[in-house]
Amino acid sequence: MSTPQPPMPQQAAPAPSWHPAPGAAYTSPIPVVRTHLGHAVAAEWTKLRTVRSTVWTMGVYLLLMFGLGVLITVVVAASDQDLDGGPALALGFPGVLTGSICVITLGVLTTASEYGTGLIRTTMTACPGRGRVLVAKSIVFFTLAFVVTLVATSVVALFQVSVLENHGGREPTGAEWLKATVGMSFYVALLGLLSLLVGSVIRHSAGAITLMIGVVLAPLVIALFLIASPLRSIQKAMVEYSIPNQLSIFYENSLSQSGPDGWDPLWIVLGITAVAFAGAYALLEKRDV
Repeated sequence: MSTPQPPMPQQAAPAPSWHPAPGAAYTSPIPVVRTHLGHAVAAEWTKLRTVRSTVWTMGVYLLLMFGLGVLITVVVAASDQDLDGGPALALGFPGVLTGSICVITLGVLTTASEYGTGLIRTTMTACPGRGRVLVAKSIVFFTLAFVVTLVATSVVALFQVSVLENHGGREPTGAEWLKATVGMSFYVALLGLLSLLVGSVIRHSAGAITLMIGVVLAPLVIALFLIASPLRSIQKAMVEYSIPNQLSIFYENSLSQSGPDGWDPLWIVLGITAVAFAGAYALLEKRDV
């Protein structure tokens, strides 16, 4: 009778190649990449293009731009009255003024909505550099607003000039084309960027949107009722520097005979936006998320 053999000792499975040897420092198998602004821009672009608010606000914006532009042009073309030498590009003003409310709304939601939903904590965890997040949001939003506005204003302007060329409209010069398309796009995009910064400061969507709409419309509305003689100088200043009047300057159709002209409105909104960016940046670094 054979003697039973003792069981052979089982050999331990070999440790994975990534497993550190005893006493050795751990090395992650996942490659470590130093993050930069480009990563933050890519993340913000992903968020902006995948949320419904962007689709709705930009969709309504284009609808207002094209709808009002085409409607007004068709009405003028069907009437018996001519433009009397006025620029046909000026007919794009109503669409831009009403559509700018959509850009303002989206600008506020780009920042303030993250505070309302709590997503800002995830954003700041993924990108601890708070200033980098604000810069990335600003770059992505400004680019989107500028491109969409440039396409819309260019298409509407081409349609208006082609349809109204036989209705007394003056042929726009190269400078007028540049102001009505590129200049207007820069202004609207900066106005939206200012709204984004206000949303970052206030951190409340409804409050920031209400404030920005008031900034756009209130001065001109209030000026209409300042009819007393001692208030005429205030009324004049409020009309001259109101945002509707500054928008009309890009169409060579100012609401007043004095005040900003040429490219002045663009430098004004650029200076205000720069100050707002500095304030939003400083507050973001100091306040809790």
